[in-house]
Amino acid sequence: MHILPKNIKSVVIDGNSLTIEQVVAVARFGATVSIAPSATEAMKRSRELVTKILDEERVAYGISTGFGEFSKISIGKEKSGQLQENLILSHCVAVGEPLPSDAVRGMLLLRANALCKGFSGIRPELVCALVDMLNKHVHPVIPQKGSLGASGDLAPLSHMVLPLIGLGLAEYMGKVISGGEAMKLAGIPTYHLLAKEGLALINGTQCMTSIGLLACYDSYCAAQLADIIASMSMEALTALKNAFDPRVHMVRPHKGQGLVASNILKLTENSPLLDASQQLRVQDAYAIRCLPQVHGACRDAISHVWEKIEIEINSVTDNPLLFLDDESVISGGNFHGEPMALAFDYLGIAASEIANISERRMERLVNPTLSNGLPAFLTPNGGINSGYMICQYSAASLVSENKVLAHPASVDSIPSSANQEDHVSMGTTAARKCASIVDNTFSVLAFELMAAVQGIELRGGEVSPVHKRLFDAVRKFIGFYDHDREIRDDILNANALVRNGELLEIVYDAIPDFK
Repeated sequence: MHILPKNIKSVVIDGNSLTIEQVVAVARFGATVSIAPSATEAMKRSRELVTKILDEERVAYGISTGFGEFSKISIGKEKSGQLQENLILSHCVAVGEPLPSDAVRGMLLLRANALCKGFSGIRPELVCALVDMLNKHVHPVIPQKGSLGASGDLAPLSHMVLPLIGLGLAEYMGKVISGGEAMKLAGIPTYHLLAKEGLALINGTQCMTSIGLLACYDSYCAAQLADIIASMSMEALTALKNAFDPRVHMVRPHKGQGLVASNILKLTENSPLLDASQQLRVQDAYAIRCLPQVHGACRDAISHVWEKIEIEINSVTDNPLLFLDDESVISGGNFHGEPMALAFDYLGIAASEIANISERRMERLVNPTLSNGLPAFLTPNGGINSGYMICQYSAASLVSENKVLAHPASVDSIPSSANQEDHVSMGTTAARKCASIVDNTFSVLAFELMAAVQGIELRGGEVSPVHKRLFDAVRKFIGFYDHDREIRDDILNANALVRNGELLEIVYDAIPDFK
């Protein structure tokens, strides 16, 4: 059964049970958020320990000391609140274009969920305010560049916090206004921060994880679409099905490989066109024959990253951590983004490969020496018409750009804070690059979809039942390309189809066990 984020209407956070689908539901579809009573109690008890530490004048990093290299400087109780607000004011140094609203909403949700675990010493009412910002659609304006991803996403998270203290900018009711005004209009109180609260709010991996989580969900959808669209290209190219025989994949039992082979057989089942084509040649080119191996390896990569993200979104990533059993305040390194940085670099490579092999299939569709009899560039009237010639150019350009973006960010490190923070993850850069790769990959798949549908119509013959439904869905928006027209509109429509979930839902309905 497929859990579609758009069908999730409400989410209860407790710090332990958040799923990727729930985050997407909140980030993109406006699902409402509430806090579990158990989480509220855990946060209260954690806050009481902070108060006790201050009253007893204990030395504890970030509570009664400065930060980073300034941890050697003691801060008195009377200045502890100023210390926390100064942290936000001095750290909101991100630059560049603002993050999209879904990434911002993801950040708010993930930060709130982490604080709900009760190891951070923050007042519950501040976490309630973060949740109110989600439910009332107050979205802080957060520039997307400037995080090292080591002591958490300090710069972008500081911008996220500014409206909470009545500062910064926020989008509300479609307009960007001052953060304080947005909170006032939405009826959400603002706060002066107290001891430990600034650190609790910005010391964590929620920026990189939000961006990367959305990219991972999109990669999963893109991988499913890649199987679907590739199987339609197989119809147009009169491909052989023997490479998808389960026996082939039983002797090399990678999970993703077997899954993709099974998907392809289900999608092409009962295709008179393909059934009549199985004796035409001995084997197909790799872009068809190796679909299970290539798409399957990408599926395994996505599954690995998915697992790592679901650990991260239910983890505590600030510092120091408060443990109530013995009142320990431990300064550790859970804020370091390396687990996500490596994962998002891996994910970007996998998404890039989905686009790589898709573009190769498109080349076979438009190239008359490779298409097994289709007209050049999929136009019935070549010469005066260029057909889909330049669509392949554009797909090739996107694939080439992906190869540049797929260079890992996590192998880089620049020391900061007077070498106190001497190894950094660059995880937010990895996440941002990955998101760009995935977006390009959707566009490459859109080009292949256009070409596959055109190729099917030019080929003639009856395709599988599920392909007939998909073909009809595409033809509602993209007509047969019998002569050159303003193809820009077709490309916009194809891009919408691969992103809006309609094609996936057709397949889920026709093949309930499609994965």
